[in-house]
Formats: sequence, C-alpha cells, structure tokens
Amino acid sequence: MQPADLGPARWLTERAPGHGDFATVAGVAAPGFAAYARVLHPASLDERPVRWATVAAAYGREVAPDTKWHEVIGAEPFYQNASEYGLPQVWDEHPEEGPTPPDLARTLIPILGRHTGTSEQCWFGLWEGYGRRDFSRVRRFETPGRREVLLSGTLADVLSPAACDAFDELPDLWWPQDRAWCVGGDVDLVSTYVGGSHALIAELLAAPELEAHPVGPGDGVG
Repeated sequence: MQPADLGPARWLTERAPGHGDFATVAGVAAPGFAAYARVLHPASLDERPVRWATVAAAYGREVAPDTKWHEVIGAEPFYQNASEYGLPQVWDEHPEEGPTPPDLARTLIPILGRHTGTSEQCWFGLWEGYGRRDFSRVRRFETPGRREVLLSGTLADVLSPAACDAFDELPDLWWPQDRAWCVGGDVDLVSTYVGGSHALIAELLAAPELEAHPVGPGDGVG
C-alpha cells in the first residue's frame, strides 16, 4: 500500500549529523536503538544454506562481527569478478547480495513480531534503483546514500515482492508503527542489520537458524 505522506519515514530522514552515516550500521538500519545485530546471508552448497563459520573453518579461519565475505574465502574485495570460486563439498555459491533474502526474512518475521505491538502496521523502504517496477508516482524519502520508495503493510507483507516474482527484491528497510526495531539492508551488502531492544537482539543472537553477531551503530557494514 502507498501511504498518503512521508510522515512515517521522517524519523529516518531527520538524523543529526554523524548519527547513521553512510556505510555504517545505523546508516543502513537506523540510529538510536539500544542494541544492534548483523545477520549474515548464508552461502550455499547445492542450493542448501551454508554458514559463514562453516566456510571459514574449512579455510582455517574464523568469523568475527566485522568479517567481510572476501576475507572468509581469502579473495580480493571484488570477489564477484572471479570466474572460478567455491570449495568442493563446502560451498558453491556466494552469499546473496542485496536486501534480506526471503528465506532469511521468513526466519526473522516471527522473532521481530514478538518484539512489537504493531506488527499489523509496518512501513517499508525500497531503493528506487532496483527498477523492476514503476514507482514514478510513489513518494520517496532519503537515507544515507539512498533514495527509498515508502510503502506500508503488515509485517508478513515484507515477503510480498518475492511472492509475486522470485527475482524481486524485498524492502531495504522495514519497521513497525511503534518503531520498536528497524531492519536494514542494501543492494551492495551480504548482511542484514537489525536495531532494537537488548531483548530482541539477544533473541536474534541466540536463534539457531540465524548466524548473527553483535555490532555497534558506528561499525562499518559488509
């Protein structure tokens, strides 16, 4: 659904200088939360998800909260340009770049739903640069380094783009009306970032289905 005005996104556009700068955790998600988590997009083997820690162990490495994927596999930063990649019996596809992958979103939704009182009223920011749909008449708002289309729906509606087209990107930003948390991703990232309460972040870090690490609002992203 298209909102009538940009009021619900104003808290994201009226940031104090330095609070949520470009390429920081709070710049991708939103500033002002008590805690943050980095949720890694899994690699894959035969279309099955593979944790970064599993891949790192195969190379004799470990994953820290700020580890980049190219560091895990011992590649150059622009690893996407390599014609050959993977490790037999360990991984054969890089983590998915872009906003939250649908399977990961399905895992996040019930956890996030337990930490808001307004899961039936949520807001979404979709980067206008994806270009798969005509959003020429939809209102937009600015975030660090991006211009987002503002949409609304229920928490479950965050999956609606993938339901229409498997290649459609999910929103980069999603937050509930009560602003209890904010999920952030970006076209260039292989991680999703979540800001929220200590209780929410603790649950994300403990979820066995997720590979998540605690991060700070000013940390760099990857």
